Amino acid sequence: MSSSSDEGYLYSEDSVVNSRGMRLFTCSWIPTKPRGVVCLCHGYAVECSVTMRGTAERLARAGYAVYGIDYEGHGHSDGLQGYVPDMDALVRDCDAFFAAVAASFPRRFLLGESMGGAVALLLHRMRPVFWTGAILVAPMCKIAEEMRPHPVVVSVLKMMTSIIPTWRVVPTNDVIDLAYRMQWKRDEIRGNPLCYKDRPRLKTAYELLRVSLLLESSILPQVSLPFLLLHGAADRVTDPSVSDLLFRSASSADKTFNLYPGMWHALTSGELPDNIDAVFCDIVHWLHQRSDSETETETETQLKAKHDAPTKHVSSS
Repeated sequence: MSSSSDEGYLYSEDSVVNSRGMRLFTCSWIPTKPRGVVCLCHGYAVECSVTMRGTAERLARAGYAVYGIDYEGHGHSDGLQGYVPDMDALVRDCDAFFAAVAASFPRRFLLGESMGGAVALLLHRMRPVFWTGAILVAPMCKIAEEMRPHPVVVSVLKMMTSIIPTWRVVPTNDVIDLAYRMQWKRDEIRGNPLCYKDRPRLKTAYELLRVSLLLESSILPQVSLPFLLLHGAADRVTDPSVSDLLFRSASSADKTFNLYPGMWHALTSGELPDNIDAVFCDIVHWLHQRSDSETETETETQLKAKHDAPTKHVSSS
């Protein structure tokens, strides 16, 4: 399916088949003359074509080609809804699709939200010099203490994943109420049949916990690409202090951390309208700075040398 927009971009839907024979839904927003490409990594239990549509449309209007893929078990894609049996396989699916669609663009960016931030970091690890940069929105580098299962539950979880991996029995707080500040957005998510709203399945919860611990313990120092890190100071789903740890630990010479006082988890869709505008102003400005260069063949090393020293600031938005 394709449809044109009077705002200068073409929206299309398609699908790919992964190495396990599953059909995965894909979508794109392509302006007439793209300045670069942004590949979307959505969060857990949501999808690209509806939940991240606002993000994609803003980036397309700013001149960027945007591609999204619904993970296995998410959105329109094949798989048991809300089930992530293997995060490594999920990342390989994204890598295969994104590497193919982004290869022809000289400027290639990842944008990952929440769990998608973890996916973006793992994609960078697979191809350390392929991506021009990444935008990490409240990335799941560590699960906040109030969202993390009790240690007893974790122990049971590990033992039971091979026996009842798909059972929806992991007790958690309501992520929708914690993530989205605006009630209308909570209602939209709850009314979207493409979004998974039940308790996390056993293996899914274990995979999310496993990857967050892996990132926190060993991967953060390996992050070397330019990145913009955005986090709400009032986030109760992913821990802002671990974004600070990522900022301090990463070896990237070009890195920026914006901490927004009073903002919640869903910075790009669930906040007050003025707050969302401020976040996208920061995102588009950062993208433009790294897309408007004289040469289209700069290496990551040249990019690092060109930009200022790492910056960290608290937004007044």
